[in-house]
Amino acid sequence: MDDGDDAGFTQAEAVGLQKPKQDRLGQILLQHKIITEEQLAEALEKQQASGKSLGRVLIELNMVSEGALTAILAQQIGLKYVDLGNFEVDISAAALIDADTARKYTVLPIGYDDGKLMVAMADPTNVFALDDIRIMTGMEVEPVVSTKDDIVGAINRYCRTEEHIDLGELGDVDEELAEEGEAAADEAPIVKYVNLLISEAVEERASDIHIEPMEGDVRIRYRIDGVLHEIRRSPKKLHPGVVARIKVMADMNIAEKRLPQDGRAALDIRGRQIDLRVASLPTIHGEKVVLRILDKSASIMTLEELGFTPDSLKVYRESFIKPYGTILVTGPTGSGKTTTLYATLNVLNDIGKNILTVEDPVEYRLPLINQVQVHYKAGLTFAAALRSFLRCDPDIIMVGEIRDPESAQIAIESALTGHLVLSTLHTNDAPSALTRLLEMGIEPFLIASAVDCVSAQRLARKLCERCKQPYEPEPHYLEEIGFPMEEGTVFYRPVGCPACNNTGFRGRIGVFEVLKVSEEIERLVARNAPHVEIAEKAREEGMKTLKEDGFIKVKMGITSLDEVLRVIM
Repeated sequence: MDDGDDAGFTQAEAVGLQKPKQDRLGQILLQHKIITEEQLAEALEKQQASGKSLGRVLIELNMVSEGALTAILAQQIGLKYVDLGNFEVDISAAALIDADTARKYTVLPIGYDDGKLMVAMADPTNVFALDDIRIMTGMEVEPVVSTKDDIVGAINRYCRTEEHIDLGELGDVDEELAEEGEAAADEAPIVKYVNLLISEAVEERASDIHIEPMEGDVRIRYRIDGVLHEIRRSPKKLHPGVVARIKVMADMNIAEKRLPQDGRAALDIRGRQIDLRVASLPTIHGEKVVLRILDKSASIMTLEELGFTPDSLKVYRESFIKPYGTILVTGPTGSGKTTTLYATLNVLNDIGKNILTVEDPVEYRLPLINQVQVHYKAGLTFAAALRSFLRCDPDIIMVGEIRDPESAQIAIESALTGHLVLSTLHTNDAPSALTRLLEMGIEPFLIASAVDCVSAQRLARKLCERCKQPYEPEPHYLEEIGFPMEEGTVFYRPVGCPACNNTGFRGRIGVFEVLKVSEEIERLVARNAPHVEIAEKAREEGMKTLKEDGFIKVKMGITSLDEVLRVIM
């Protein structure tokens, strides 16, 4: 739907269809009890002030969903509305037109009805699109209405293979040629196949691609929302050529197959700037390759969007608005620590501050911030960069990760000399970060003075809003896991639908444990108190554990009990 339209029917006048007038639209929505008279009055007032269409204003005010509005308007012009999020698209129908045509007109064939091709359209009055599809398919077309976002999502799912790669054609790449590396890497079918894997993973919101040689074939898996999913199996004879192509892209040694290697590559996938971190690992069946996808064009989330509860965010915000001190974000690999630091820097980013970061790698480019990429071969380590930072008059320093005692010592001393230091650490919970610094050889009194706040985190998958299902768990199970029951709590579980690729989940949210280093905790750290004692004191002072914060998200209907226990336990 476009800003100027109520239903996205941009060419309605061209075919003589009357678009509902603004007041008529309001009356239709009132008749269907979708909005109240008070909501209509508020929307009309905002519409007059903004000059936007009434439909767009209603959507922006969250008074009506785009799907509901499109369905009502489709009904008014006598067309059927299809919710593609809950519709099983016929893949054979979707394959009848190429991806370029689908994207050009925002259309997708989704099935057959009485010998006609059923085509979902954002603008069902586009006669040019209807004529082109009729000519391309040789079939009569029955247009149905869907929202633009749903159609674009479906196109990305079902029309990924614009280049229509024939696996038989790929099979023609001779194994001896594949062994030659460069030659195989330049073979057009192999290039297309590798590009397909990467673009498909980007569209599926995958964070990693795993290319794994098995005894008889090659397994391709994508990590989506933190969980690996097998996507396809490929013939074993393709593997040497695919690995060679990836190594060429990542500037790795094609001839070396006995040792692990690392590399990097940059790509443009449909206008999105993508960085790849590539790692190869020799296994008994051949080289396994893992590609980590870093989407540079992705927007940085706000702290609220990350999933901080108001209480935890208040404690965390009080720490980073100070001009000095150390803030540590902890958790395992892939728990979103760097994303939290970027969201924090985005709040602190100001022309009046000198902000320096050292990262491995630099995942997002931020304006006004001086970002340094670690380069071990050249001697540019975290510790070396930190020493240089202190001679560059910094206000705020971000260290991608405290990996060794030297970088820990410099970071702590930087905080004590009037700088705000943000960094990550690998520990299971927030209190463990303080004892981990002790294990690195940092003096207890320095930790107590310098560390202001520790935030531990995990990423839990969010339930798909289209298909999540309410249910009642067994009372003894809730008692066993320590869930605090409250009257009116509704539990949801995943079901699976086309919108979430039948996983029941779409997207992720942070689960946080924020520890404020109070005077009492400072005393405990200074006398080298055990981790358990620090944790008990933090809970007495109001810290919510990861498990407790996860249960809050369950009560809010954002995620499921099993998902919280999966990431916490």
